Parts: sequence; C-alpha cells; structure tokens
Amino acid sequence: MSYERLGRSFRCGKCHNELRPPGEPIEINTEVVWTALLGAASMPVLADFWAPWCGPCKMVAPELVKIAREGAGRWLVAKVNTEELPGLAQRFNVSAIPTLALFVAGRETARQAGSMPAAAIRQFIEQAGKSH
Repeated sequence: MSYERLGRSFRCGKCHNELRPPGEPIEINTEVVWTALLGAASMPVLADFWAPWCGPCKMVAPELVKIAREGAGRWLVAKVNTEELPGLAQRFNVSAIPTLALFVAGRETARQAGSMPAAAIRQFIEQAGKSH
C-alpha cells in the first residue's frame, strides 16, 4: 500500500477499475510499516494500541471496524498489537490498553484510553482533527 497516496483514487493494474480506500483496520506488523505509515499518510491515522488478552480491547474492535468503514478516504484505522510490538508501545508511552491515539501529519494530536462505542470514537477523531 502506498500510504502517501491515500485519499487519492487508485486503479487496479489489471482491470483498471477504481479501488476503494481501506475500509477496515490495518494490522501493523512491524515498526518499519508503522514508520512508513506515519511518515507518508496523507490523512489522519487513528492507532489502536491493544493486546489479544485484553477484554476491553476485544469490545472496542468491532467499533473500530465501523469507524474504519465510515471514515474510508477521510481517515485510516491502524491496529498495533503491543504484545508483538512492545517497542512501539514504549516509544509512545502507552501505559493502558486499549489506547486510541490520533496522528495527523505524523504527529500525535490526541489520545484516549479505554473502550468506546463508535459514536464516541467518531467524536474523538472529529474534535482532535479540528484542533490541528
């Protein structure tokens, strides 16, 4: 995925049909992928710092799917498993999970710990996006 081109239209290399922007959370597998995403994304990135054993993380996961679908083309939802990428959790001083952090132009602009319904997540993104 070419993160710097998010927000623009993409076409399939074979059939040339227009491809839709990501409408579901993107799993971040490595710190390299995370750095590429933050450094190049042309739209806000909502990061979900989570762990597989965390009950509230499991509760917020379907809400984040809704938010990713709703915001396709306007924002991107990224999931960071703190068990697999503890260095990122340390780098961003994540002390509670789930933690949602909004990044605009590569910088963290807002943070919220705890599980929230989709409406509250949307409000969090919209309010944090207006202030920056």
